[in-house]
Amino acid sequence: MSFPLLTATAALPAIGAVATAAVPAARRNAAKALALLFSLATLALAVVVLVRYDPDGGRYQLTESHSWIKDFGVRYELGVDGIGVALVALTALLIPFVILAGWHDADPLETGNKRWRPTQGFFALILAVEAMVILSFEATDVFLFYIFFEAMLIPMYFLIGGFGDRAHEHGEEAASTQRSYAAVKFLLYNLVGGLIMLAAVIGLYVVAGNFSLTEIAQARADGTLHMATGTERWLFLGFFFAFAVKAPLWPLHTWLPNAMGEATAPVAVLITAVVDKVGTFAMLRFCLQLFPEASKWATPVILVLAVISIVYGALLAVGQRDIKRLVAYASISHFGFIILGIFAMTSQGQSGATLYMVNHGISTAALMLVAGFLISRRGSRLIADYGGVQKVAPVLAGTFLIGGLATLSLPGLAPFVSEFLVLVGTFSRYPAIGIVATFGIVLAALYTLVLYQRTMTGPVKPEVSAMPDLRARELVVVTPLIVLLIFLGVYPKPVTDIVNPSVKQTLSDVHKKDPKPEVEAAK
Repeated sequence: MSFPLLTATAALPAIGAVATAAVPAARRNAAKALALLFSLATLALAVVVLVRYDPDGGRYQLTESHSWIKDFGVRYELGVDGIGVALVALTALLIPFVILAGWHDADPLETGNKRWRPTQGFFALILAVEAMVILSFEATDVFLFYIFFEAMLIPMYFLIGGFGDRAHEHGEEAASTQRSYAAVKFLLYNLVGGLIMLAAVIGLYVVAGNFSLTEIAQARADGTLHMATGTERWLFLGFFFAFAVKAPLWPLHTWLPNAMGEATAPVAVLITAVVDKVGTFAMLRFCLQLFPEASKWATPVILVLAVISIVYGALLAVGQRDIKRLVAYASISHFGFIILGIFAMTSQGQSGATLYMVNHGISTAALMLVAGFLISRRGSRLIADYGGVQKVAPVLAGTFLIGGLATLSLPGLAPFVSEFLVLVGTFSRYPAIGIVATFGIVLAALYTLVLYQRTMTGPVKPEVSAMPDLRARELVVVTPLIVLLIFLGVYPKPVTDIVNPSVKQTLSDVHKKDPKPEVEAAK
């Protein structure tokens, strides 16, 4: 029996979570170092998975299958396609930076407040989220996927509610209230989506007789499993609703600005760069593969919702006073682009959407983590409390600018390639939708450059005059992300070579081909 590489990649952070939580309370630094060590070991395993994956091989590789709940047909089945392996690598890559950036976020408060802040618990919860997200990207049994899709809500709830941002304009008591509200809202929204999905999972079992994604998809392709049109549409809606909440798609997005605003910057990165990707990934893996006809039926409405998310998120980002909420609304706009690319049903659109998941994770991590370093120095999230930072902390301002330029998809930085592919793929089939979506690019330039201008340029405010520049630990966090943004902006081929074969398979599932150009090339 071959080594269970996928299980090991998810089990390692889970073991790390238990080991970190078990470190004595007095040895906080040992707990941090242990969590970082496990995250780096997980990254090493993810690299092995990436190397072992053959883009020209079978659809699902490194597969594992074991009987679990035999009476109900539930199996422990894992496998990765090109999309899944790229997102496993992204998750494993970002977690060490999240841990390093949050190195002091769970240290005991020094303000006289006696509230318990278990440092070990903070890092253990981060590793627990990593384990569950990786298993979600690997699971090819629908019920197994559902378990981890829901289970990741528990550690995220405690990370938001128990370890929230200390910077609040109305003091610690108000901050605690807002953290609790944000955590509960996050949990309720996602639980409702998950419960609706559970009903659809049960319905799928009644129709198909098992939970195996590969078996159900094969039976659908062979014509041996037929779903009535109404049944398929209801099941699709049950799955899609849960994924749209997680994604987050307008109008199911309202939990995200609260959660990202009240969480620490590293946890905000965990939410939008890691956890939310499960929603868009699942649209590709489950909605399109299991319910191809229903996916095509729902496409017009989903495209409209995606465009609303793009423009609405960008407009609200323009008017934000809070740095972290601005990044949250920008992410809503970016997720609109990802969903637009998925349901454009073209190879360029879906390749761009998958690449966008990776690039958005890196660019949002860079921008939000630098913003977190900035906020920790000043103790305020309000844009108006800053000014002239580039004169006293030029390296911080420079990295903040690069992260911001990546967010607005500047050519030469990674998100540009993915956004361009999404728009090209959308224009080729839905030109009117593509035209409206381009307004998101204009608005992104507006909110990003205005944010930089108001915080980094102009006269130096007295409160930031003594602000220190980035320290060694912070540079270790930011520098690799900036390098990746530039490298993938100039040379995205390593990622596109991995994801493109899986994109073609997904288009084949929904019986779609790229539209022919209206004007033939001159001979």
